[in-house]
Amino acid sequence: MAKDKQYKTGEKAAESGKYKVDSLVNGNSSKDKQTIELNQGDQFPPSPADNEAAYWVKIS
Repeated sequence: MAKDKQYKTGEKAAESGKYKVDSLVNGNSSKDKQTIELNQGDQFPPSPADNEAAYWVKIS
């Protein structure tokens, strides 16, 4: 199965939807289980729980 497209903190969302943290940019695991909703063109934030740059994946 192909890995979902990841979006990095600071990038803009290609499409509207719900996203969750997949991992942190520094390679550590994230304790963040929260989801966020972004509109197309919104910028991906840092991980809310970790307050660090993160990779996000779309869930819906």
